[in-house]
Amino acid sequence: MGAGAGLLGLLGSASQVWAGAYEGAPQVAEFVGEMTRDYGFASEQLVGLFREAERKQAILDAISRPAERVKPWKEYRPIFITDARVQKGVDFWNRNAEALARAEKEYGVPAQVIVAIIGVETFYGGNTGNYRVLDALSTLSFDYPPRAPFFRQQLKEFLLLAREEQVDPLSLKGSYAGAMGLPQFMPSSFRAYAVDFDGDGHIDIWGNPVDAIGSVASYFKRHGWVAGQPVVSRAQVRGDRVDEGLTEGLDPVKNVGELRLLGWASADALRDEVPVTAFRLDGEAGPEYWLGLPNFYVITRYNRSAMYAMAVHQLSELLLQARGRR
Repeated sequence: MGAGAGLLGLLGSASQVWAGAYEGAPQVAEFVGEMTRDYGFASEQLVGLFREAERKQAILDAISRPAERVKPWKEYRPIFITDARVQKGVDFWNRNAEALARAEKEYGVPAQVIVAIIGVETFYGGNTGNYRVLDALSTLSFDYPPRAPFFRQQLKEFLLLAREEQVDPLSLKGSYAGAMGLPQFMPSSFRAYAVDFDGDGHIDIWGNPVDAIGSVASYFKRHGWVAGQPVVSRAQVRGDRVDEGLTEGLDPVKNVGELRLLGWASADALRDEVPVTAFRLDGEAGPEYWLGLPNFYVITRYNRSAMYAMAVHQLSELLLQARGRR
């Protein structure tokens, strides 16, 4: 903790916000020196910026909160697969049909998958976060030691993107962890994958759904999405070696042929050499066994969770069905 923040914490630990907490803090001075030396920022500009940054206890409380019990699929799925999310998704698709069709053509990512990502992340822009990104990343960079290196890198990326996009860093808002805009990109993802999809000279994933749509498609393409390929295949299992096939983590370390020898089968025609993520979900009707194909793995690169990827996939299917009925 920086000296200034520590003193303020001693004087008023019940306070939720410490304005000016980072002014004069040694680690902030070190960071300013790095940004000045390595990236050409003006020292006085950054000192003034961090004078405005606020340390927010609510952010530290949120990120330090003990992880909730991991919900089983039968409880997790209803959070994201709802009539309202499908209907709002169809509305979003209709409003942005031209941009979605162009993204699908240019990047090979289906429109329904792009819409589903934005729907799961922010309910189509309805919940993009209310923290100033500078406050979130400063608080986590300088007052959250467990992940300070990660968030300092994100703070660096954020200042660079603000300069590149010629926007006031104090004007941009996001989640308590610094995720931004309709698709909830971290600053490093913004700089690597976000695109100016409407060609106006600026990348705006906060208020411009066209740029958000192109940026999600760009992210998926860059992570290996293959156009026209399926996402998952429902598996039938038998025998006493089935659990040996379950993937530890999400990386596809076995292929279809290896899983077949362990009692996994699918009604879909899958080549033996296809790498898959094999997983089991606790569904409403009992255990469900699934083979996550390469495009499934791409979705998990957006959020490292098999249930997240399944929610995106199933929402995308429902969106396609609902819009097709019109």
